[in-house]
Parts: sequence; C-alpha cells; structure tokens
Amino acid sequence: MPVVATGLAAWQWALEGQKLKGILLMHLVLGCISSVLIWLVFWIHLRVRRHPEESLPKYRLPIEAVAMLLVGLTGHLGGFLSGVNGPG
Repeated sequence: MPVVATGLAAWQWALEGQKLKGILLMHLVLGCISSVLIWLVFWIHLRVRRHPEESLPKYRLPIEAVAMLLVGLTGHLGGFLSGVNGPG
C-alpha cells in the first residue's frame, strides 16, 4: 500500500532512520498490522469471487472489525503526531 511505503520513506528520510519510540512507533506498528489485515480481507473476498460456489466465511467479519478498529486507532495516533489539538 502506498501509505505504508510513504510512512517508511518518511521515517528513513525525515528522521534519518532513528529508532522510533512512543506514539510514532505505535502508529507505524498499527499501520503495518492494519495493512496486513486489509490485504487478508481482500484475499478472502477475492478467493470467494473466484469460486462462486463457496460462501464468505464467518470469520471474515471479526477480521474486518479488527481491521476497522486498527485503522481508526492508527488515524487517531496520527492526529497526535500531526500536532493538531482539535477545536478550541
């Protein structure tokens, strides 16, 4: 995903590959996990589309829910990193 690539590139260029810690590290880790889960959900749907006789597995819903929560949490942490303090 382009988001992961640009995040890793920014880490290497802007921060010169420094060791990440705190919110920035958590943002990177959650972003990578989110990306993996999104690709997993895509693969599940693609597999069912290629074999129409199969139905979508029931375990996909919890995976999709966790992916959605992680994307939201990653974005929330990204808000802290952007320096935006919200309305006020």
